[in-house]
Amino acid sequence: MKLRSLLTSLSWMCLFLNTCQSREANDDKPNVVLIMVDDLGIGDLGCYGNGTMRMPHVDRLAREGVRLTQNIAAASMCTPSRSAFLTGRYPVRSGMVSDTEVRVITTLGDCSGLPLNETTFAALLKKQGYTTGLMGKWHQGLNCQSRSDHCHHPHNYGFDYFYGMPLSLTEPCWPDPSRDTELAIESKIWLCVQLVAIAVLTFTIGKLSCWVSVPWSLILSMVLFIFLLSYFWFSSYTSPLYWDCLLMRDHEITEQPMKAERAGSIMVKEAVSFLERNRKGPFLLFFSFLHVHTPLPTTTEFIGTSKHGLYGDHVQEMDSMLGKILDALDDFGLRDHTLVYFTSDHGGHLEARLGHAQLGGWNGIYKGGKGMGGWEGGIRVPGLVRWPGKLPAGKVIEEPTNLMDILPTVAALAGATVPQDRVIDGRDLMPLLRGDTQRSEHEFLFHYCGVYLHAVRWHPKDSEAVWEAHYVTPVFQPPGALACYETIFCQCSGKLVTSHNPPLLFDLSRDPSESTPLTRDTEPLYDLVIRTVAAAVKRHKESIKPIHQQLSGSREGKVWLKPCCGVFPFCLCDKEGNSSATSSSWEGTMESGRRNALSDTQGMNLRVNKLHYHLQLLNVHCGVFLGFLVISI
Repeated sequence: MKLRSLLTSLSWMCLFLNTCQSREANDDKPNVVLIMVDDLGIGDLGCYGNGTMRMPHVDRLAREGVRLTQNIAAASMCTPSRSAFLTGRYPVRSGMVSDTEVRVITTLGDCSGLPLNETTFAALLKKQGYTTGLMGKWHQGLNCQSRSDHCHHPHNYGFDYFYGMPLSLTEPCWPDPSRDTELAIESKIWLCVQLVAIAVLTFTIGKLSCWVSVPWSLILSMVLFIFLLSYFWFSSYTSPLYWDCLLMRDHEITEQPMKAERAGSIMVKEAVSFLERNRKGPFLLFFSFLHVHTPLPTTTEFIGTSKHGLYGDHVQEMDSMLGKILDALDDFGLRDHTLVYFTSDHGGHLEARLGHAQLGGWNGIYKGGKGMGGWEGGIRVPGLVRWPGKLPAGKVIEEPTNLMDILPTVAALAGATVPQDRVIDGRDLMPLLRGDTQRSEHEFLFHYCGVYLHAVRWHPKDSEAVWEAHYVTPVFQPPGALACYETIFCQCSGKLVTSHNPPLLFDLSRDPSESTPLTRDTEPLYDLVIRTVAAAVKRHKESIKPIHQQLSGSREGKVWLKPCCGVFPFCLCDKEGNSSATSSSWEGTMESGRRNALSDTQGMNLRVNKLHYHLQLLNVHCGVFLGFLVISI
């Protein structure tokens, strides 16, 4: 009996020790919340010098965490910048680049996407026991060979849960005043097709079995009717609204087309639900805002609340949504055990305008913007990092950092090892954030525009200088402008760029706005800097292996790759119903005014005309079908 009691006590002790060790190991792994805003300019934020925009929750992160003032994106366009963020590698290494003017994935009919052999921070943390979720914009591809293979779905890159938009917001996504009416019409037409298809099947079986005497011409006419109806329905829906502006929950399409103005609120609800489900941790949440990309779908609650028109309203709505996520972390008791990182994928889009109204972000004192590979305005982005009790509140770091640093940083926190079979360009930020070191590990950073190297940044180890050498710069248009207003985006090569030999040279520590190039006469170290940077470029290019360029595909895409929530081509659906957390209505949003490519009146007229067209088509189809029936009988 004594032996049995002793063994029982030892068993309970071992179980207790194992439980404690497991809990301690879990406690050593912080939760991670990564928040990326789309197209947000660094000059839009109050904590970076903007005194006219109300963003209390972003300012709260800055007060409670570390602010990075020289945080750099690896690309100035959405798709390549996000691929670098996910993988910790320059986009040119993974093939997420292009040598054409198309530098992003433009349609869900494109088979391009992040190569499956790339390792993301989600995949690394998932192997360490993290539950991983992505809410919001993906923009790394979807399908390869069919509309449902989902080869580039977030699930294949380490994310356990996905709710959001597989592509990105585009101009056709908002507004769409007749969306609900079209959904109703589509459901009736689909019912008609189903009934006729059942009749065809029944008549065919009856004919072959000699149960009924039905002429083959009648059956063929019914089949022809189905094909005609499907063809004309599909051909009338050529807008990207129906094929690219959609929402998915995991592999299921929940809205096609989406109600863009309510999408952000639903994503916040999904994020809060994810936090609640996984509050015991550890978890990784990547919240990828659709805000503040054009067409700026904004709810009535925020329209007219800022001093900067619709763009300012939209930014302030984004801040409110950020606040709900931060409040959820507090409410669930996760605040002190969660690292929060806030950033933008690249600089604001200067050329996004309607008349004199600015629809894109402001990049402060920095030259250039979205689409410009080397100028600071296109690649310098906000960087706020909060981890209460672990990182000093209110600290400012002026050393060069990069979005690629997130992968090695969260990997180190989770106890993961970064891939050893490839070059990882990011660096672990924690020693710099904690104050263990005062110098960035990035001595050189390389700034690409597509596949072309445009500029190089050098921060010498023994100097406070930050040299930037520009080998190629875009030609601004019209002459005298500070952006590429005639082409909407600046180009990377060809006649609309200027090559520099020797390169234009600036010291960003003295001239952050890159206003005055240095020369041999004005800078004693000019020749040394030019030689050193050239040598670094040579070493860097030797490390780049040839790889297929994923983003050199077609703008139009392939029909058979475009997702469909029903039976193609009857793809309109709304499975979200009234789940919107917003108090505004579709009509109310429209009445509040829209400063975008079309006026409300023009947009409404186009949609009403389209509805009339559908009704006329339906009448014609029914007439043709009845005619075939009469002839057959």
